Amino acid sequence: MKKKILIVDDEEDQIQSIKIAMESLYKEFEVHGVTDGFKCLEYLKKEKPDLILLDLMMPGMNGWQVHDALLRSSKLQTIPVIFLTGVSDPVMKATGQLVAEDYIEKPVEVAELKKRIDKYLHNK
Repeated sequence: MKKKILIVDDEEDQIQSIKIAMESLYKEFEVHGVTDGFKCLEYLKKEKPDLILLDLMMPGMNGWQVHDALLRSSKLQTIPVIFLTGVSDPVMKATGQLVAEDYIEKPVEVAELKKRIDKYLHNK
């Protein structure tokens, strides 16, 4: 059975490039994407992915707010979250690594992303 990954990123190009790379190189993944935090929460009412790649800097509802909403839900708080962001601030990185499973700065190499995803999917 394929593992479902949800990408939440306000850059559609980012979603598409990760989706195409992950699904073509690694057949065990089914990748879906949404472009903001509100759409993420709507998606999660219908589907429960195995892992979420979550951008931090998005208009409307940012990644921190989405993550907080996940933690408040007993149904969603068990989904591993990897922050995938262009923010390279050391304080934000340290905070992200404390509250989520991982914090990866963009641009990310697909092989490295796969390695990190596998680490959290196998621990699940």
